[in-house]
Amino acid sequence: MTMKEVQTAKTRMDEVIQRLDEEFAGIHTGRASATLVEKIMVNSYGQMVPLKSVGSISVPESTQVAITPWDKGQLVQIEAAIRESDLGVNPVNDGNAIRVNFPAMTAERREQLVKEINKIAEEARVAMRGVRHEQLDAVKKDPASTEDDKFTATKEFDKLIEEYNGKVDGLVKAKEEEIRRV
Repeated sequence: MTMKEVQTAKTRMDEVIQRLDEEFAGIHTGRASATLVEKIMVNSYGQMVPLKSVGSISVPESTQVAITPWDKGQLVQIEAAIRESDLGVNPVNDGNAIRVNFPAMTAERREQLVKEINKIAEEARVAMRGVRHEQLDAVKKDPASTEDDKFTATKEFDKLIEEYNGKVDGLVKAKEEEIRRV
């Protein structure tokens, strides 16, 4: 029973790491990237859908993202969705595509982003501790669990938390370096 709970915890912690990596990919670091805009929700014929499903996204320059909708009638909705997003940029509609120019980042903005990624990382750590707590409770509440099982499970969950906190730290360090790179 203990190994089943540990494996479940490991799977759930992998999901937390994956979500953290996806969130970090969406943080602007001075270079344009399709991941910055692809998840912005756009009103398309009454449905809210991700931007990547209404057009093609390209990066023609290092500071610009271009979105070419498959239906030119969607240009206004795409422009509005980008403007309303938390990117803080103004899209330009040229009649065929939407162009989003990302300005160079200031030192102040870089430090703000570092604080933001550390906050997001701490939320991931809290989520992983929650997983650990839930799975450990499941082991402790199982009437078939012996005291040895509970002790072993506690040690295994502690090892998992240490391992996954290391993964979070690695992601944070890599993203910080990316943000601070001028």
